Amino acid sequence: MRRGAGFTLIELVVAVAIVGVLAMMAVPLMEITSQRQKETELRLALRQIRTAIDAYRQAVLDKKIEAAADASGYPPDLDSLANGVTDMTRPDGGKLYFLRRLPRDPFHGDDGVPAAETWGKRAYASPPEEPEEGKDVFDVYSLSEKKGLNGVPYRDW
Repeated sequence: MRRGAGFTLIELVVAVAIVGVLAMMAVPLMEITSQRQKETELRLALRQIRTAIDAYRQAVLDKKIEAAADASGYPPDLDSLANGVTDMTRPDGGKLYFLRRLPRDPFHGDDGVPAAETWGKRAYASPPEEPEEGKDVFDVYSLSEKKGLNGVPYRDW
């Protein structure tokens, strides 16, 4: 008697086991890839915001933006980088924009929170070891308590 074409139960169990082992190996790789992508987004967002803060400060030094004599010259908040500030050198009262839009912290979980609230802010008068908010924004950092793939906490990037 001739058997019909097909797989035996043992062959199917072995095939499913092999697929399961491959899937177990792929999941950690996908998690690392996802984390690496978020880290890249974080680096880019920090670079964009910090560059915009420096450009704002330079505009104050160039007398393009009005600032009080006792002010540090840094922006009062993150939203002013994207919403624009009045350009003192333009007679039509035009605005200077330093960002097209304010990026979000990719490690902040709540999408309903405004982008400016996803970042920790350090004032100019604040010490670097213990950053605190103040009258201006001198620097930004991630509020995430997680560590990066390099072992450095995201808040220290």
